[in-house]
Amino acid sequence: MTGIVYKSTGSWYTVKTDFGTIYPCRIKGKFRIKGIKSTNPIAVGDRVDFDLDEDNNENPIGMITHIHDRKNYIVRKSVNLSKQTHIIASNIDQVFLLITIDNPPTFTTFIDRFLVTAEAYSIKTVLLFNKIDTYSEETLDEVRFLAHVYRKIGYECIGISATTGKNIDKVKALMQDKVSMFTGHSGVGKSTLVNAIEPELNLKTKEISMQHSQGQHTTTFAEMFDLSFGAKIIDTPGIKGFGVVDMDKAEVGDYFPEFFKLKQDCRFNNCIHVDEPNCAVKEALDKDEIAFSRYRSYLQILEGEDEHYRTDNWDQEPE
Repeated sequence: MTGIVYKSTGSWYTVKTDFGTIYPCRIKGKFRIKGIKSTNPIAVGDRVDFDLDEDNNENPIGMITHIHDRKNYIVRKSVNLSKQTHIIASNIDQVFLLITIDNPPTFTTFIDRFLVTAEAYSIKTVLLFNKIDTYSEETLDEVRFLAHVYRKIGYECIGISATTGKNIDKVKALMQDKVSMFTGHSGVGKSTLVNAIEPELNLKTKEISMQHSQGQHTTTFAEMFDLSFGAKIIDTPGIKGFGVVDMDKAEVGDYFPEFFKLKQDCRFNNCIHVDEPNCAVKEALDKDEIAFSRYRSYLQILEGEDEHYRTDNWDQEPE
């Protein structure tokens, strides 16, 4: 039988067949020793083949035997095992990255690291600036500034309020007939947004932890849901930090679209935009044609400075 993985708990997988039947499944041990460096060899969104346990007709259990080739996937460094990766979800049409300026804060280092990974796998990302109904005019100016930075690069940015419903219709229109992944820090309002889009799902939500001004995890595992208007969503656990999986230094700049556009104007075709003379990217940076926050994120990814992605704020001035 063939189906799509709708939920993964690490050892059990919920698989939905093309006929709409849902089966709990496990995987054969050989998947774990085939050189797959991921902590989760099978991810939500994967299309898989499985055999049913014929001895258990009342509560049949499937054994996954094959993973179909993935169209794409979002991957990050595993939190506990730095040499391994964790596949968040696969076969995605687009990602909605939820951003909040405060309560909790989303730093540009986090945004940029996520965007680089999405670019590497050719996954469209839409930036959703949530909770805009709660912001002061000063904070709204920060939203406008950030939206300007990313719109200039080519990313779609939408200011929303999951609680008041502002611009939820725009989000739903973009989701039509697509598989969309929702992600962001814990507490940015993913579950509240999904409930606003499809109230019948009634996903659990939690208040922001006042002690640390961070969200509390409400989604433990990634899970896919079918929506009433012909869309699928993948809701993901809140991500504290986003470790970029090792990339060749020469290709990191290619995943910053505004850098890639200028690459042909650099003196050297293998320019990595750091110390080389006549670098078009650094010249654009000097003219404020490229945001400093983006260049700083680029340098940190280049240098592998993973420890910075929770502490480095977007409006910090260069030294």
